[in-house]
Amino acid sequence: MSDDQTPQFPDDVVAGVLDHMNTDHADDSLVIAKALGERPDATAAVMTGLDHEAAVFDVTVPEGVVEMRFAWDRPVKDRNDIRMAVVAMFREAQAHLGITSE
Repeated sequence: MSDDQTPQFPDDVVAGVLDHMNTDHADDSLVIAKALGERPDATAAVMTGLDHEAAVFDVTVPEGVVEMRFAWDRPVKDRNDIRMAVVAMFREAQAHLGITSE
């Protein structure tokens, strides 16, 4: 399916996920950016978008803000799938950095 045919989530779903991630999980987003974006020098990460295939972050690094897109481990179809995919992405990032969950 080409990008212009990829189904999108309703605006309220995207807004809810972005608000939750940026309010409650900013530190988790930073871990994802540092590990999966291979930017250990990142100082902040803000989730700015998502679709059925990936999450998009604006990541603050020494040279400014860069956009990073990280593919989900599988296509996601609803908000619960998004939650599970974000958790899987975070766990992968933790493993990459050698961080263990408490």
